[in-house]
Amino acid sequence: MRKEGLRAIQPPKFIPRTTDSKHGKRVSPNLLLGQPKPSRPNSVWVSDITYISLKGGKWAYLCVWIDLFSRQVVGWQLGDNMQESLVREPLERALLRRRVEPGMIVHSDRGGQYLSHKIKKLIKTFKLKQSMSRADDPYDNAWAESFWSRLKAELNMPKGGYESIEKLKTVLFEYIDGYYNTRRLHSSLNYLNPAAFEAQYYRQTG
Repeated sequence: MRKEGLRAIQPPKFIPRTTDSKHGKRVSPNLLLGQPKPSRPNSVWVSDITYISLKGGKWAYLCVWIDLFSRQVVGWQLGDNMQESLVREPLERALLRRRVEPGMIVHSDRGGQYLSHKIKKLIKTFKLKQSMSRADDPYDNAWAESFWSRLKAELNMPKGGYESIEKLKTVLFEYIDGYYNTRRLHSSLNYLNPAAFEAQYYRQTG
C-alpha cells in the first residue's frame, strides 16, 4: 500500500450514547442549582447510565443511584439494553429497602428512561421530587460522572472488554457492594467509607 501511495481509512470508533434527550417529553427543572450538600441520608439521590465494553464488540449498560449525602450506591443494575427498566428497577428496590420520606429529590440527566410512564408512577407513589440536569450541561450531574471515572479507573478494565455480561456483573458486585460502599475511603466523608459515614450519622442523631 505504501508503494502504491495508498492509505487505510480507519472507521470511527463506535461509542454508545447513553442519553437521548430528543424524546419530546416534558422534562423537570434542576432542583439542585445553588443548593448546599444534603445534611442527611435520603435527601437527594442522583442517577446516570454508562456503557462498558464486552468481547465481540458488544456493550453492557450500567445504571446507578447514588445518595448524595454519603456517596453510597443505593441501587444499581446491569443490562444489555437501555430500556426504562434499567433505571426503574434499581430505584424501586432501593426505595423499598431504605427509609425514604416524601419529598426526596431524585436527579438525573434528561434521558427518556427517566421520563417513562412507569418511572413517573413510581415517583408519584413514593411522593418524590424529580430533578433533571440542564440541556447539554454534564456538570449538572458531576457526582455521577465522578463515580464513573473512579469505577473505570479502579477496575482496570481489560482491553477488548469483559468475557460476558455475567462475568461483568460479578465484578461490579465485588466492586460496588464489596469495596466502594463498605471499604473505599473518601476525603469528602472525613476519610470514611459511604456505609460508615451513614452509620455515623444515625449514631449521632439517634
